[in-house]
This record gives sequence, structure tokens and C-alpha cells, in this order.
Amino acid sequence: MLHAMIMAGGGGTRFWPRSRDARPKQFLSFAGDRTLLQETVDRIAPQIPPERTWVLTGEAYRQATAEQLPELPAGHVVGEPARRDTAPCVGLGAALIARDDPDATIIVMPADHVIEPAEEFRRAVHAAEQFAADNPTALFTFGIRPTYPSTGYGYVRFAERVGTRQGVHLSRVSEFVEKPDQATAEKYVASGEYFWNAGIFVWKPAAVLGELKRNKPGVYDTVMRIADAWGTPRGPEVFRTEYEKADKISIDYAVMQEAGKAGKVLVVRAPYQWDDVGSWLALERRNPQDADRNTVRALHCGIDTAGCVIAGDPGHLIGTLGVKDLIVIQSGDATLVTTRDREGDVKKLVDAIKAKGLGRYL
Repeated sequence: MLHAMIMAGGGGTRFWPRSRDARPKQFLSFAGDRTLLQETVDRIAPQIPPERTWVLTGEAYRQATAEQLPELPAGHVVGEPARRDTAPCVGLGAALIARDDPDATIIVMPADHVIEPAEEFRRAVHAAEQFAADNPTALFTFGIRPTYPSTGYGYVRFAERVGTRQGVHLSRVSEFVEKPDQATAEKYVASGEYFWNAGIFVWKPAAVLGELKRNKPGVYDTVMRIADAWGTPRGPEVFRTEYEKADKISIDYAVMQEAGKAGKVLVVRAPYQWDDVGSWLALERRNPQDADRNTVRALHCGIDTAGCVIAGDPGHLIGTLGVKDLIVIQSGDATLVTTRDREGDVKKLVDAIKAKGLGRYL
């Protein structure tokens, strides 16, 4: 059967000040009333019921996650005791799902992406499930045709097509590269032979755990010890002590790059539109613009204001005069003002705020 594993442990510092330590990006809404986390579950719900849906998040966010997703069984919202990136998270999720369904197929999804239309996503997931049944030892990633040379995404180079299901194409991966520099990214996009790695995966538990054991045996041993103790009186203590000792490494570096070199990764060519909502400019892609190219989600009054992204709390007036190409974000007791070309550096500002002893605003 098909199971969903949703990774919801990130801090989302690039969305300060709306995103804070106590309210990371997955709990925010960028269009409509549903949060990114809720939209992720909504997207897959017609295919996967709550009893086969798991969310792995930080322990500090476990209660908020459960409140946003009351339909999930309580034990399926797992609070990680420490941030250890995605390899321990993915490994633990696979091990826990395998306890109940060793022959499961798992779709792994971050909680903070926007994917449209949802019907096309589900068509691709159905095809990927069939591909996994045909190739149970392979690892599948979803590839997105790039629209610009991003240095923030991983890339997969596709080779020959090896299958088609539901009108969705599957290709071999000849290269898997994590976050190249600008010149390399430009070369990749110009070649037409590379897709973005969307960070969405499909695989059998034995396939991903086998690769984790081969490439990062320490992480594998850690998650298996936790899974073996799960549901027992000593389970919480084993989880806490073991997880904190795990290597902090992403699944891309821990497994996917080496598996790609070994020919074990296949790429599903995504038929849907994808946005990882990586910065405040994502508001432009999710909301309409006015006649002056401003994206406004605030009470705003502007004169000679163009090309700006403006957001604020209800009832808080933001006034702008004679400005262009700015990002102005007000949330609670903090306000961000930056230029469009520096929006990728918000994390640096967050680090500086922390260094100045102003952590209460984070």
C-alpha cells in the first residue's frame, strides 16, 4: 500500500519576520486560508488515508502540527528531539512504516511546497507507485524542468526514457548533483538535459534503508535502534538519546548522490507546476499584482510605488512613497525592509539579529 511521509521540521528563516522559531514556514499561509502543511496533506488525501500518513517534525512543533491535522492518528505525528537534517528523518520514517507494512511504497514530501494542479500531482504519484512496484530496489525522485539557473536546488541529469505510466515518463539518471555554483547551474539549464530535484521521493522501505546502511551505516543503525524500541516503555528515551547522536546530513548527500552514480536512481518527469516557496518573492507567484506590479497582502497606501512585495498584519497600515523593487514585510513586533535582489540574504539578517542578542524577535 501507498504511505505518505511528510517532512515538517524546517525553520524557514528566509521568511522572517512572519516565520519565527515558534511558527516556522509550514504553518504559514501564502494564499487562501490553508497553511502549507495543511495543503500538503490535502493534496495527497484522495490517495492516502490519515492512517497511512505520517508527519515528522520538531518536538517543539508536534502539538501545533497535531492541531493543524486533527485527522491524523496521534502516533503519526513524530516530534524529533533534535534537528539532524533529512537523512535521519527519512530513515526513521521508512523504518517506522516498515514495522506495519514491510512491502509499503512511501512517498516522501516536504511540508512547504506549492504544487498545482493537485490532480496532476496525484497522477504522477500513482505512476511512481507503479514504477516502484516494477523496480522495488530503485529510488525515485521527481524532476522539475528548470525555468532559471538556481543554485539552491539539486539537479538530476536524465538519460534514456525507460517507461511510461499514466502518461508520466520515467528516465534513468546519469548524474545527481546537489546545489551547483551559478556557472554550473547556467550550463545545466542551457543544456536542456537537467531537471531540478524537487525533494519529493518514492521508494520501498527496504530500498532506501538498504542504501542508507551502505552509505551511512551509523545513521542506519541509529534509526533501526529507535524503530526497534518504538512503542515500548523505553521507546521515548531511546528516541531522545539515539537521535541526538545521529549525523546531521541530508538524504541527498547521504544516499541520493552515491545511489545516482550507481545507477539506482530513476527520475519521474513531473507533469505539474512546482514551487518550493523559498523566499518572499514567492508571494508574487501565489497572488495577483496591481497595475504597478506590486504584490500586496496588507492594508497599504502607496504613492509612486512599483514592483514591491508588501505584506503585513490585519489592521496595520503600511505606507510607501517613491519606492520601487522593495520587499516590505511587517509581522507582529518586527519589520523587514530589503531590495528584491537581496531577498536571498534574509537568513544572514536573521543570523545578525541573533548575534546582537535580539533573539526574542526571532
